[in-house]
Amino acid sequence: MAILIKINPMHIESFREYCLAKKAVTEGTPFGETVLVFKVAGKIFALTGLDSDPFQVNLKCDPERAVELRDEYDDIIPGYHMNKQHWNTVKIGNGTLPDKLVKELIDHSYDLIVASLSKKQRAEFEG
Repeated sequence: MAILIKINPMHIESFREYCLAKKAVTEGTPFGETVLVFKVAGKIFALTGLDSDPFQVNLKCDPERAVELRDEYDDIIPGYHMNKQHWNTVKIGNGTLPDKLVKELIDHSYDLIVASLSKKQRAEFEG
């Protein structure tokens, strides 16, 4: 039987700051006032419901890794209202996921979007 250890989870303010510290990230509420969306080059890499309890975020993920993460962590599930092959919902507010892992997943999502940009978009992004 696995022992669940609660940790001090990342909160929405630190999540927002971490996302906005990345190059060329914008934030907005294109789906209404209660959904905060983070984009790079106009493409979503992270979003969260401002009224979600516990705090959770949707992050893009490599399909194979997404399945592995879901198998390993109870607080990582198929992306709510998203393409479940490419997105995970990460329940941060439950306090079971280390901040280091959450940051790694945010980085992975961001990197997947940057890698998907056209050559021209990447040149503008890197320029």
